[in-house]
Amino acid sequence: MGRSTVLAISKTVSSAFSRLQSITYTDQELTPENWCEQQPCLKVKVASREIILTQPSSTFWVYLLGFLTTGVGIYFLYVRGSEISRLWWGISLVLWGIGALLAGTSYQAFGYEIKCRGRQVCSWTSWWEVIYLMFQQVSMNAMLVAVAYSCTSGTLHMMLITYAMVTSVIYVSIAFVGGFVPIKSCITFNLMVWVSTPILLIVCIINGWRYYTFSNHMDLVLLGTWVFLLLTSCIYCLYDNLGITHKLWAGGKGIWFSQNDVLHVCLIFWVIYIATIVASQITDYVVPVLPV
Repeated sequence: MGRSTVLAISKTVSSAFSRLQSITYTDQELTPENWCEQQPCLKVKVASREIILTQPSSTFWVYLLGFLTTGVGIYFLYVRGSEISRLWWGISLVLWGIGALLAGTSYQAFGYEIKCRGRQVCSWTSWWEVIYLMFQQVSMNAMLVAVAYSCTSGTLHMMLITYAMVTSVIYVSIAFVGGFVPIKSCITFNLMVWVSTPILLIVCIINGWRYYTFSNHMDLVLLGTWVFLLLTSCIYCLYDNLGITHKLWAGGKGIWFSQNDVLHVCLIFWVIYIATIVASQITDYVVPVLPV
């Protein structure tokens, strides 16, 4: 294969993946000129080059969440022993943590550099964010597998694992096509949430029923995990729907604490709960015994 052929293939691939940049904001036009009017920015000089960092405080919270979640996931892997359920908890949290770091890099820290630098109109998203969506959804499915190994057996066990695998493949495929074509509706945060919501409902039902029937402490702390996550989602949606971010920001005259900050701070406490309360309770499935 000649050099010209390699260059042609490389150019074609690069062009295909850069199609994602053609999606721009529809509710407002963000440009390099007005980007920092919509959110706080910090200009930093690195090797004689000026880099614009976006949402410095938000970057702190999302990176803290990412490193903390990844660390807790590694802890699960370290103490997993022979427990397959702890292995999958570790996988899930590592994926979640890496996803948070990817999201924070594009949504927050280097949003201007990735989506605005050298462009007339800022791009709506990036491959950093698309890959984050993939990691996040697969993380939820890995969590479902962990619950399957802790709380189910037989046919239900196989159904849950199959559901997790199939859903992961379908969603990742949709997100990849959505980024490649591109199709905006396939790579939204809301779509990822809708795909993940049934998983949350499934684990709530499983652990709720098991605790009601067997009064198992592991089911109680797991139920707390899902309720915590549901409350976090509700708080995020309420904060976003009320437009509190822009009211506090007041066009740069107020303070910056966005709906994403609310989400990330709540998730930090969620991960701490998992590390301190849940981790020690996770075991593989044992036949439950009815309380006397």
